Amino acid sequence: MAMNALAATNRNFRHAARILGLDSKLEKSLLIPFREIKVECTIPKDDGTLVSYVGFRVQHDNSRGPMKGGIRYHPEVDPDEVNALAQLMTWKTAVADIPYGGAKGGIGCMPGDLSTSELERLTRVFTQKIHDLIGVNMDVPAPDMGTNAQTMAWILDEYSKFHGHSPAVVTGKPIDLGGSLGRDAATGRGVVYATEALLAEHGQSIKDLTFAIQGFGNVGSWSARLIHERGGKVIAVSDITGAIKNPNGIDILSLLNHKEATGSLNNFDGGDAMDPNELLVEDCDVLIPCALGGVLNRENAEKVRAKFIIEAANHPTDPEADEILSKKGVIVLPDIYANSGGVTVSYFEWVQNIQGFMWDEEKVNKELHRYMTRAFGSIKNMCQMHNCNLRMGAFTLAVNRVARATVLRGWEA
Repeated sequence: MAMNALAATNRNFRHAARILGLDSKLEKSLLIPFREIKVECTIPKDDGTLVSYVGFRVQHDNSRGPMKGGIRYHPEVDPDEVNALAQLMTWKTAVADIPYGGAKGGIGCMPGDLSTSELERLTRVFTQKIHDLIGVNMDVPAPDMGTNAQTMAWILDEYSKFHGHSPAVVTGKPIDLGGSLGRDAATGRGVVYATEALLAEHGQSIKDLTFAIQGFGNVGSWSARLIHERGGKVIAVSDITGAIKNPNGIDILSLLNHKEATGSLNNFDGGDAMDPNELLVEDCDVLIPCALGGVLNRENAEKVRAKFIIEAANHPTDPEADEILSKKGVIVLPDIYANSGGVTVSYFEWVQNIQGFMWDEEKVNKELHRYMTRAFGSIKNMCQMHNCNLRMGAFTLAVNRVARATVLRGWEA
């Protein structure tokens, strides 16, 4: 999967560069990361023995602003994958039209095997090693797999020992330390705003349609809740624990309570159990994969019955599936736009911290709606100009914005 996401991102970039007629030297230059950092982080474990981990950060591009991207604590940190993810953040921030470039990083470790105090020591040592390479106007990390708001709080505290109080150095912070209201729901809310923009283009609205949602974690559960609130019928939901369906629509609030209480979707009385693998080919209007990458492939794409696919997960559709779905006339809203609500509200958090003035949640949601709606319009313009699908519309939009910024700044100087 790692190679697949990397290959697909590079392929999409090259295709966009061809459509735009980019200079080949510029094209090459846009792919090379600005900087790759690798540091050794040695900490005493709780039993007093020393142990070393490798921390890293790939900073891909800073032509449009400081770099932005997650920090993951995960044992298999494949450098190629991290490179691809950093590059993807460059395109995602450009599509969203927020003034950032892409980055990605982390520490190769098993966070589950470390105590809280070991994780804190590790995070602080990592921050000491990279503190002069991140910053409000340089690179702004965020949580990712295996990290959370507490991790960001430790980074903020450690960074501030060197640079004075700097809440804007990381996003995804606890509210009490300058985190933004609405950040928790942001990716799911952005998915719903993106869906509304796409459906409006086709003269349809959420309240008249049926939805199947794969994944019921943060993004899936917020998407489901907000679709339900708007009168959309969520007829199937799945996660790692199982899957349920109800052709008359699932009561999402009851399901959320059930999952909260039991930790799983099983034995929910407001729907029937179903095979989780069947969810992707369920009869519905809109399919929203919110879980893993590569779930739509040449094996199942032919059987998809949805008319619209909203890519809330990263890279859920592999290139072969893309081709099949396109032939079937299924409209795919690409991940690089559909799930950009999270990074957009991270940008709002950073803006609030810099101004020292926090917004209420209504303002956060209103601004998110404005950004998601405007980005969709820009993507459609590229689709019409270059006669291409939404994925290429988004990629050409992104690559064009980054290329223009690079050239304006004098990249050959």
